[in-house]
Amino acid sequence: MTQSPLFAPLPSRSVIAVEGPDWRTFLQGLLTQDVEGQAVGTIRFGGLLTPQGRLLYDLFILAQDTGCSLDVAASHREALIQRLTLYRLRAKVTISPSPMVVSALWNTDSAEGFLSDPRLGALGRRGYDAHPPEGALAVSEATYQSHRLALGVPDPEADAPSDTTYPIEANFDLLNGIDFKKGCFVGQETTSRMKRRGTIKTRMLPIHFDGPAPAFGAEILNGELRAGQVLSGQDGQAMAAMRLDRLEGTLSVDGRPIHVDWPSWMEPQSTSPTTP
Repeated sequence: MTQSPLFAPLPSRSVIAVEGPDWRTFLQGLLTQDVEGQAVGTIRFGGLLTPQGRLLYDLFILAQDTGCSLDVAASHREALIQRLTLYRLRAKVTISPSPMVVSALWNTDSAEGFLSDPRLGALGRRGYDAHPPEGALAVSEATYQSHRLALGVPDPEADAPSDTTYPIEANFDLLNGIDFKKGCFVGQETTSRMKRRGTIKTRMLPIHFDGPAPAFGAEILNGELRAGQVLSGQDGQAMAAMRLDRLEGTLSVDGRPIHVDWPSWMEPQSTSPTTP
């Protein structure tokens, strides 16, 4: 049975307009994603990091003729505008809020005005001031978040509080969020070293359990050893920051058993067991 396309406005997201002749060189030295070679009308996923390499803000870059639109968490838009303004120096760019509306569409292969989500094709498509195609069913953002969670894709806004998580821990390297060949960007040294040396001890992974989601930050145990913490979730499933060396064995949270469900797009990983 063919499913109808599902359309969801995403009010948790908002847009920043970065315009001017220097927009590409300006963002190229800041973001984890390559924008120098990005074609007009395409969208890429990336982030802005601290100098120490921790994730500050996730974003999507929509390249346009005279600049770009940055699709960012609505709760962080003003803070991100302020930070980008600090970095601007003499660059010939303007940075301002945009009224553009973000939406998502899935269960369809194509639709006018929507672009394939660069993280994972199964997520569907993202729209900017786009109207749903004929026959699409309007659903809530919560429905979209359930769709994302079912695919095992983290939401950096919900799962990675600013300045506490490395982007690789949030799977940016597996979701097309980091271009390791582009050269320097803020936080590049730490990010590249983690990837090169394979020093990835923690990743965000989907977990399943019975009942309501545990509180954000609830401790996940492997026996008596700490194995991770719960992030955002809903009844029966959540994202969790999991230690890769403590995935084998009986896992629990709040006395309830859980299991890790490796996404189909992520090859199961592990690290050598370490001492507590």
